[in-house]
Amino acid sequence: MLMTDRPRFALRFISGKYQGGEFPLRMNREIIIGRSSDLDMVLVEDMVSRRHAKISSTDADVFIQDMGSTNGTFVNGEKIAGRAQLAEGDRILVGTSIIKVVGVEGSVAQQTEAEARRRLEAGAQQRQQTQGRPMSGVIEEIPLPDLLQLLSTSRKSGVLTINNGVSIGKIYLRKGAIYFATINDDFAVSPQKAIYRMLTWATGTFELEPSVEMQVMEEIQESTEGLLMEGVRQLDEFRNLQKSLPPLGSPLAVPTPLAGKLRELTPSELDTFQLVLDHGQLQKVLDNFPGTDLDAAQNIISLMKREFVVVP
Repeated sequence: MLMTDRPRFALRFISGKYQGGEFPLRMNREIIIGRSSDLDMVLVEDMVSRRHAKISSTDADVFIQDMGSTNGTFVNGEKIAGRAQLAEGDRILVGTSIIKVVGVEGSVAQQTEAEARRRLEAGAQQRQQTQGRPMSGVIEEIPLPDLLQLLSTSRKSGVLTINNGVSIGKIYLRKGAIYFATINDDFAVSPQKAIYRMLTWATGTFELEPSVEMQVMEEIQESTEGLLMEGVRQLDEFRNLQKSLPPLGSPLAVPTPLAGKLRELTPSELDTFQLVLDHGQLQKVLDNFPGTDLDAAQNIISLMKREFVVVP
């Protein structure tokens, strides 16, 4: 390979059948992606069209174009209509494969396209033998808000299972819409609260199992986009408050005598005060509070400042 032909970027598969594979993007070149065996990048799966998308590169820029595929091509959660420019860090969804545009590194830069194709196929066969799961990955590579946006805009159905090493969360999707969620199968925590909590998880693995329909009494009515926007807003505010809170496992107690009159409290603060009496631990107060973790945290900080609640 000539040095002038050296790729500046590569496509790294971060989820799906070909996870772990990398494909160098040589400059001034067109690559056709699809299911047909005679193409530059062959992705053998049902949701990929025979000729699905085209990636073209110049000396300076990289572009992607959908080729009239059945299920569409997505960049950073948005379905592309014409041609879209790609930048390092962008995430592309083709079928069940999430592909990240990365700076080219080490041996990948030296690979020919034929070598890259062989490695992709060998990796896919190995994963199929050991795991057999079509769509999985790690949330360090694709944060949960980005993953849910991709699954929403591509109208995926099934159950997304997230394991952060401590808890197991499940998010149920129907044609891209989130209709239920649990953490550790605890139905006492509202599905909205479960989603907002999962959005705080920065590490762990995910796996999408298709066609799992859950019968629930009350489905989430909010749009997935609305849930994600509200969840990210709450996440930012909760992180700001955390420095004023004790660790989640901390005991909480009510001192005697009280520093003030209970009638000074708002109804929401009074409910939180009752939960401290009933449960005596920060995590359990958050779990049993009927509103969001953010509202509960604000109440607890207010109660602690006025010494209605203390950490014994």
